[in-house]
Amino acid sequence: MFSSLLIANRGEIVCRIIKTARALGVRTIAVYSEADRDALHVRLADEAVAIGPAPASESYLDSAKILAAARQIGAEAIHPGYGFLSENAAFAEACEKAGVIFVGPPASAIRAMGLKDGAKALMEKAGVPVVPGYHGDLQDPAFLKQKAYEIGYPVLIKAVAGGGGKGMRRVDKAVEFDDALEYAKREAQNAFGDPRVLIEKFVTNPRHVEIQVFADGHGNAVHLFERDCSAQRRHQKVIEEAPAPGMTTEVRKAMGDAAVAAALAVGYVGVGTVEFIADGSGGLKADGFWFMEMNTRLQVEHPVTELVTGTDLVEWQLRAASGETLPRAQQDLTLNGHAVEVRLYAEDPDNGFLPSTGTLDLLRFPQGEGIRIDTGVEEGAAVSSFYDPMIAKVIVHGATRDAAMERLSAALAQTAVVGPRCNLAFLRKLVDHPAVRAGGFDTGLIDREIETLTGGEVSDAAIAAAVSILNGLVKEPEVSSGWSDPWSICDAFQLSGDREVGVRVVVDGVEREMRMDWRNGKPVVPTVENAEVVRIADGVVALEGGRAVKVALADSLLREAKDDSGHAAVKAPMHGKVIAVFVEEGSEVSRGDRLFIVEAMKMEHAVNAPRDGRVERVAAGEGDQVEEGAVIVVLEEMELEATG
Repeated sequence: MFSSLLIANRGEIVCRIIKTARALGVRTIAVYSEADRDALHVRLADEAVAIGPAPASESYLDSAKILAAARQIGAEAIHPGYGFLSENAAFAEACEKAGVIFVGPPASAIRAMGLKDGAKALMEKAGVPVVPGYHGDLQDPAFLKQKAYEIGYPVLIKAVAGGGGKGMRRVDKAVEFDDALEYAKREAQNAFGDPRVLIEKFVTNPRHVEIQVFADGHGNAVHLFERDCSAQRRHQKVIEEAPAPGMTTEVRKAMGDAAVAAALAVGYVGVGTVEFIADGSGGLKADGFWFMEMNTRLQVEHPVTELVTGTDLVEWQLRAASGETLPRAQQDLTLNGHAVEVRLYAEDPDNGFLPSTGTLDLLRFPQGEGIRIDTGVEEGAAVSSFYDPMIAKVIVHGATRDAAMERLSAALAQTAVVGPRCNLAFLRKLVDHPAVRAGGFDTGLIDREIETLTGGEVSDAAIAAAVSILNGLVKEPEVSSGWSDPWSICDAFQLSGDREVGVRVVVDGVEREMRMDWRNGKPVVPTVENAEVVRIADGVVALEGGRAVKVALADSLLREAKDDSGHAAVKAPMHGKVIAVFVEEGSEVSRGDRLFIVEAMKMEHAVNAPRDGRVERVAAGEGDQVEEGAVIVVLEEMELEATG
């Protein structure tokens, strides 16, 4: 085993790798950008090296800086984590030339599986079933549109390089194809530096089932069973679990054999994931699944496999990179119980899942038997716009799927996030959704049920309890199964009789009036289940159902006058980079017309005109970094021409 390991990544995966490396007695070296100077992964490592500015292209994606850091610190090996350079064949080759061990597959395997078109052709030769579609080199838009017509709608446009749902668009009609292709190509270019795409048939009632494989450098390969990642939004995984609901011994063997064949076909070494799309109608079938792609790295969802197989996949990686043989044969691997993982993100499900930034004023995770939290942040840390907005992975294990889902539901109920908006309330609803509990869902579930999975707000009763703390009438916040008169402590101000009063409060920056009943000299608060009020450094927060709102008393002297000028300021929905502006001063637009696109965390977000109007001012241009809420375009109402 090598004695020192540089981890060329950031956040929770670095913290995860450090844990195993330390247990093996390996010295760990972290790298960090200017934005991550005080990050948790930097403090956990034995040593850390600065590698540049906040943008990933100037730090975590700069292979020369990573290798320079390895030479500077004397690292014997480099673990790329996932994302960034983890599937970069040129980086793997550069490590080899520099005499540094790359903890991952050989560059040839990364290259063979790194481009989806070539990988599918290779899998066809190896006898692995693939999804029907066009996987060729010709990228002419008209030609691709014709291929989509021949394949038959609906189709998927998919980036040839990369993964994570970026550069991917589902198209249901020919009239939607041109815009979808434009978005997919631009997003693929921004995320992977490669705009090429392929076209595939969209499978009806699709299930996303992937097989964890592992191979050593001595010609041995095994699979560690499957994970079901069918609960997705925009092709990004939301819930991952092992084993897959409804999986049979026959289908598991067929998928496992195909995955091992795929790994052996490219001379694979290390951990990898072979992803299949399955036809979920009528249950999983041995002849009803097709190869999608192979991820030549550790997966975000690897913890669920570890929990059901009793393995440490990072340890396996480090041992394989050191030249050791597989620690277990296929017949020695067994399944134990059920594990489920959800990804807690700083994003706003009620606003199109836009990424959110800000300081984590409160961050509380559950503890207990069968609960695992993988995170790279802590309370007081900032979620920036430069990187993936993941806060943590909440993972649970239970004897059965029902037990695991119950444990996950309870764990999410004990989780609290205050600061940036997050998807906690959405996750709680999703985990408790009847279709998810029954295990009979496909990749379209979230889109179909989005209205029931989003929306809602913290109740007036919980806000009223927060107001009571602001008034100093309750000394300490409490968790309760039901609020019971938080104004039970009397002060000098008392009124007799029953009356209704209005209180001006500010809830998440929005001023509003609350009507409260007073009886016998004190306010009456309605009972509310499972609410909590907590103090943070700059105020009070009401928590309920996974949602959090900051509550303050309104200051009438600071109220802003409303703008009745007829102008409309169209603002950036999040902190990010303006990558396209479609209008200029004097342009006339109709409601729904695209005004500009902001890119944040490698995802594009188009902003449309809220109403008809004329562009009075364009306040930002392509390439500008903008803050959330920054005015980008100002519209003025157009005077209607007189007719007669």
